[in-house]
Amino acid sequence: MTAATQPEPSAPGPSLTQQGTLLLLVRHGETPTTGMVLPGRAPGLHLSERGRAQAARVAERLAGLPVSALYSSPLERARETAEPTAAGTGLEVHREPGLLECDFGDWTGSAIADLNVLPEWQTVQHSPSTFQFPNGESFTEMHDRIVGSLSALCAAHPGGVVVCFSHADPIKAAVAHALGTPLDLFQRITISPGSVSAVQFVDGQAASVLMVNSHSEPLSRLRPQ
Repeated sequence: MTAATQPEPSAPGPSLTQQGTLLLLVRHGETPTTGMVLPGRAPGLHLSERGRAQAARVAERLAGLPVSALYSSPLERARETAEPTAAGTGLEVHREPGLLECDFGDWTGSAIADLNVLPEWQTVQHSPSTFQFPNGESFTEMHDRIVGSLSALCAAHPGGVVVCFSHADPIKAAVAHALGTPLDLFQRITISPGSVSAVQFVDGQAASVLMVNSHSEPLSRLRPQ
């Protein structure tokens, strides 16, 4: 091949920093009380058989993705969801208090059917930014906590892929923030057990929400090699 016919060198691809930091927000798998009780931060709640299968599925979907770090809410159901991913990646799961469930205070452990009939439940659903759980956390405090935690993780892993195992309401608040959606509308976002939502952060740009409440497709396409 002559010099005249040699192909030109391909342009270098974007650096990892230019790609941004990819955060995968995983809701823990199902427990025996999912959808029936507001467990909050009460200890001792573990995954059900279906929840363990959901956790294994998350690990399978991550195959081929260059995961940089794993973080989990300290609660058992989140840490158990992280275990198959830790085994598959060989990475340690770091406990991150910022990923904790909302502190439901006096409502912790209450049946959702009982809460549904309370006038305050309408505020929780339609004006959450104005509500604070009795002797617990407000939704605004929860929002600021999860957003601050994720910002710190992005700073700690620039250009990396970080998997965060958390809970429905914090993930909904984080996704709403990334979308620029007011907190009072965050209840319109569905985050199911075992689901993955992906948000990409690039310095100097608005966050990009790549997927929400995903359960099936491989995740490797989010960061092509």
